[in-house]
Amino acid sequence: MIQIQSIQPAWLPPGQEAAMLRLDLLHPEVSGNKWFKLQYNLEAARSAGKTRIVTFGGAFSNHIAATAAACHMAGLQSTGIIRGEAAPQLSHTLLQAQQYGMELQFISREAYRQKDTYPWGQQFPEGYLIPEGGHNAAGVRGCEEILSQAPTHPYTHIMCPVGTGTTLAGLINSALPHQQVIGIVVLKGAAYLQQEIPQLLRPHISVNWQLYHDFHIGGYAKATPALITFMNDFYNQTRVPLDMIYTAKMVWAFRELAVQQHFPAGSRILLLHTGGLQGNLSLPPGVLCF
Repeated sequence: MIQIQSIQPAWLPPGQEAAMLRLDLLHPEVSGNKWFKLQYNLEAARSAGKTRIVTFGGAFSNHIAATAAACHMAGLQSTGIIRGEAAPQLSHTLLQAQQYGMELQFISREAYRQKDTYPWGQQFPEGYLIPEGGHNAAGVRGCEEILSQAPTHPYTHIMCPVGTGTTLAGLINSALPHQQVIGIVVLKGAAYLQQEIPQLLRPHISVNWQLYHDFHIGGYAKATPALITFMNDFYNQTRVPLDMIYTAKMVWAFRELAVQQHFPAGSRILLLHTGGLQGNLSLPPGVLCF
C-alpha cells in the first residue's frame, strides 16, 4: 500500500488538513505516476509480440528515464526520440536512460513537432510506440488505479501536477463523487488541455474537476530562486522532497490557493507526489538541502 503522509507546513490555514500520497517512494527509478502510465503499455507491447519500446521526450524528461528503466527490468529494448540536437554534455536524465540501455535518437524541434505523422513503424517494425508522457488510453487506465492503492476516500480534494493530462484524467475517472480533482498545469500556454482532457474521460463522469494555468512559474522546467527556496523550506518543515518541474509547482499552487481561502473549512486535501526527483540532479550541487 502506498504511504499517505500528513503534512503541516506553517502556511496551512487552521481547519484544513493536508497529506501527500507518496508515489515517489514506489521505486527508485520508475517512481511516481510513471509506472502506472507504463504498466499497461508494456503489457500491450508484449501481447503484440513487440520487443522494443519507442517513446518521446526532451532532455529532462522523467518519462524517458522511467521508460528506459522499466524496459530494462522487463527485458525489452528501448529507443528514445529526443527533442532537439544533442548537447555536448548530455543531461543526467539522458545519461541515466543510456545506462539502462536506451538508444537515443535526436531530431530537430521542427521534426519533433511532426512526430505524430512520421512512419515510425517502418523504422522500428519491432517497436511499440508510447506517446510522450505515456499519454494514451493505456496510460489513463493505469492512472485510474492510483487512488485505490491507499485509503484516499476521506479526502475532499485531490490535487496533482499536470503535463499531458494523462494522470489527471485517470484521477478524474476514479475519484469519488464527493471529491474535487484539481490539476496544476506546469506548462505555459497549455489552454488546449481544457479540450484534450475530456477526450480521455469515461462517459457520464460526474466528478468536479478544475485546471489552474497560472502556476507554471515561467514555463516547463523553469525554476526561479523563489521556487528553490520554497522547495527547501517545505522539505525542512515536512521532510518531503519535491522536484522542481512538477511537484514543487503543485505545492506552490496549493499554498497560494490555501492562503486565499480557496478551500472551505474542514477540507481534507490530498496532494499527489508524482516522483521525478531525478530531475533535480540538473541543478548545481548544494542548491537543494535534500
